[in-house]
Amino acid sequence: MIAYLSGVVREVRDVSAVIVAGGVGYEVFCPASTLGKLAVGTPAELNIRHVIREDAQLLFGFTDADSLRLFDLLTGVSGVGPKLGLALLSAMPPSAVAQGLLTGDVRLLSSVSGVGKKTAERLVLELQNKVPEHLAAAAPGEGGKAAPVTGTAGRDAVDALMALGFREGQVRGVVAELLAADPAQSTDALIRKGLGRLR
Repeated sequence: MIAYLSGVVREVRDVSAVIVAGGVGYEVFCPASTLGKLAVGTPAELNIRHVIREDAQLLFGFTDADSLRLFDLLTGVSGVGPKLGLALLSAMPPSAVAQGLLTGDVRLLSSVSGVGKKTAERLVLELQNKVPEHLAAAAPGEGGKAAPVTGTAGRDAVDALMALGFREGQVRGVVAELLAADPAQSTDALIRKGLGRLR
């Protein structure tokens, strides 16, 4: 089982990155917060969850151990697979997900695409007493919730994505992550990248 991967970033995709280690390129699926910290040609160190299925072997990567711990808790709930766990951690900062679980904020959790009210209620029921409180503390510079979307391009991108039917909480989280990675992005670029992460 692969638990840790250190290499050089060869490619950053919409929901994954290709990390080259020992001459082999590994595709690693990552939340938006991790992808935003990766840049082509630079070193990367990721905590890995190696998921083996009958038809595939998948790698899920996180820059910090706490995000991996939260991913493990989420995917340990019946009906919540790695894809949905990753969607939750991409839609908002890990600390916001942990805070939502600890406080029983079903509305916040169900604002993520693919997470219905019943799934959100099940997450709260099963994890409210299992999530360590320190996971709800904001990481340095994170601020406890998704960074505000500022600037005309960001606001216009949020409006456009919401007009396509995506939920506000999820859209704002994704656009904020994209702006944090590159504040100079145009509205078109934000919409295009946002669609790639929201679908």
